[in-house]
Amino acid sequence: MENKSNKEIAQDFLQLVAEGQVKEAYELYIGEGFVHHNAYFAAGREALMRGMEESAKMTTKKQFTVKLVLEDGDKVMMYSHLKQQPEAIGVAVVHIVRMEAGKIVEMWDVGQVIPEKMVNTDGVF
Repeated sequence: MENKSNKEIAQDFLQLVAEGQVKEAYELYIGEGFVHHNAYFAAGREALMRGMEESAKMTTKKQFTVKLVLEDGDKVMMYSHLKQQPEAIGVAVVHIVRMEAGKIVEMWDVGQVIPEKMVNTDGVF
C-alpha cells in the first residue's frame, strides 16, 4: 500500500464502507484495539463491522460525499452527506477518527437528518 495521509486513509475507509466493501475497508485501515463510540452498536470492532455490513446489504444504492476534511495531529474530521437512496434528502454526518501508524484506532460519528424545509437558506453544506 502506498503512503497515504491520515486524511486520505479516513476518506478511503468511509468510501469503501459506503460502497459495501466493509471487510476490505477494515482489513486495510482499522488498527488493533479499535474503539468506536456509536451508541447504536455494541462496543468493539466486530459489532460495528457487522452493523456496517448489514447496512451495506440493505442499502445497495447508498451515496456518500465528503464535503469537508480537517486534520489535527492524529485526528481527522470529515463532514459528509450520506444518502441511503439516491432520491433521499439524506443526513449530514460528522466522523472523527484517531490514527496510529496509518490505521484508524478510534472513531466517533454523529448525524443530523436534513429537513425537507429549511429555515436557513445557506443549507447544511
